Amino acid sequence: MTSIYIHIPFCIKKCNYCDFTSYSCISEENIENYFKYLIKEMGMNPPKDEINSIFIGGGTPSFVDSKYIEDIFNVLKKYPWTEDIEITLEANPNSITKEKLKVYKDLGINRISMGVQSFNEDILKKIGRVHKNSDTFSAAKNIREVGFKNLNLDLMLALPDQKMDDVEDSLREIEKLNPEHISYYSLIIEPGTPMEKFYEEGRYTFPNEELDRKMYHRVVEGLENLGYHQYEISNFAKSGYESVHNLRYWKIKEYLGYGLSASSSIGEYRYTNTDNFKDYFEMIDEGRLPQIFRERLKNIDRLHEYMIMGLRLNDGVDIEDAENRFGIDIKKYYKEEIEKNLKYKTIRMENNRIFLTDYGRDISNQVELDFMK
Repeated sequence: MTSIYIHIPFCIKKCNYCDFTSYSCISEENIENYFKYLIKEMGMNPPKDEINSIFIGGGTPSFVDSKYIEDIFNVLKKYPWTEDIEITLEANPNSITKEKLKVYKDLGINRISMGVQSFNEDILKKIGRVHKNSDTFSAAKNIREVGFKNLNLDLMLALPDQKMDDVEDSLREIEKLNPEHISYYSLIIEPGTPMEKFYEEGRYTFPNEELDRKMYHRVVEGLENLGYHQYEISNFAKSGYESVHNLRYWKIKEYLGYGLSASSSIGEYRYTNTDNFKDYFEMIDEGRLPQIFRERLKNIDRLHEYMIMGLRLNDGVDIEDAENRFGIDIKKYYKEEIEKNLKYKTIRMENNRIFLTDYGRDISNQVELDFMK
């Protein structure tokens, strides 16, 4: 089985914290041209296995006319899907309409991932979002009325001028919206973004690390009380609604990416497409896949990825599975790293699995570095 990611690099406005490949103020002619080449790329590199998840991300896929999403599915439907395939489309509250949702539903899309980020409208302005709370609730209402039964909300912590009260407000709003899945990430101030400039200028007050951790622990507790179980450091779901697509990334399964800057991991190879429109078009015109980076991963590299991704999961790392996949004695190979982290109580071992402790989750980046060797 394989998974497919399709990148739609267009937005109504680029957010102040965003360093993804996305563009605003693009003409309809350029959007139409991009999809023409995207479909060419898909035809040049079809999946070799049955597809069990598709994720259409960006950018903001719901920003473009739904006819372009239909064009993509005219290609995707030529390939075999599993019966229980999960198909996700990312959307923003202000660009997803009932008409578009009906088209998505008819195409087979069964999961909507909506970028909410915050329920505080002052914070939304500071991070460059263009929607309001009323848009979020209106969009959620339309999503339900059209018949979608799997809704994810993306939310963020450590935002400018964010307080604990904002977290409490968010938990109350989540209860009203009752989505099946929540992704709750802490803001990372990326180089070259407007948010980095705001941070350096001292324009806003950002929560310090201690407050960020308090917010995070309150989110974990609050979502658990609302019936969501945490299955990955930043992801929470009602039973049976864990993200199939993201779990494939975290479990180091194969995936195929199409579009500007999309990455793929197939067999021993990992490769990434160009993020430049001109190069993307020219390479496809020349009959070449638009890849600018390609590497052959060693078995040990895959093991390191497997370990750091597995540690992020609440199920932890299955030592027996790791040994079967990579042919390496995990307890022997990672003897020093395991002993060190057991000593500092950042991990625990139980039933032949390695788990992060609550403290380990708070410093997960440091623990993961140990297991990168």
